[in-house]
Amino acid sequence: MTGIATPRLVVEETGRLADAVAEWLATAMMDDLREHGRCAVALAGGHTPRPVYERLAAAPWSSRVDWRSVDVFFGDERAVPPDDPASNYLMAATALLGRVPIPAGRVHRLEAERPDRDAAARDYERVLPDRLDVLLLGMGADGHTASLFPGSAALDERVRRVLPVTGPARPAERLTITPPVIAAARRVAVMAGGADKAGAVARALRGPMRPHELPVQLALGGVWFLDPAAGAQVGRGTT
Repeated sequence: MTGIATPRLVVEETGRLADAVAEWLATAMMDDLREHGRCAVALAGGHTPRPVYERLAAAPWSSRVDWRSVDVFFGDERAVPPDDPASNYLMAATALLGRVPIPAGRVHRLEAERPDRDAAARDYERVLPDRLDVLLLGMGADGHTASLFPGSAALDERVRRVLPVTGPARPAERLTITPPVIAAARRVAVMAGGADKAGAVARALRGPMRPHELPVQLALGGVWFLDPAAGAQVGRGTT
């Protein structure tokens, strides 16, 4: 991996992966709450993080995290209403946010369904903190993270922090955070599971550094949580 950042790797059995990520998230949030009295966390969407959120909503983490002082943001969102099954917000609300005592005003939804998505992106930039305390990212088999897809012009963005983008899968229209948001976050974790991710994981970790081909490399400075299938080409164990 010469020439690129080497993340801390945590490889857990599939059934324990969500527990490990939930513990990391809860500990990171509690650390910030203890030090600063507040925490700004951005959640990943998709199917993989759902069991993580379900664990955070259950004991012991549901009572140890002071949810009243947590602000929740999102890394990306599809251009669908908040009650659509494809909505990242709906998944997080069902699995976590509707089950813990977090004030509604502290949940900041990406309104990607608005007709003027650029205006929606700019509005989100105004509420997004300059630096997230905690950022959880997923990754796709193509190496994308958030809705930063290989070859996207958004990967070159250095000023705007939220942009409208078009992805390769339906629903294609989305809003996403940009590279500066990932770079500024205090704590970052990447979560990946499944054999279809193994090739992209290995290429991202071994280098060379080519985030236009593997956008998830933008998060190489974080902690990477993998199940054995996703980590099959990079070895097992915890480093």
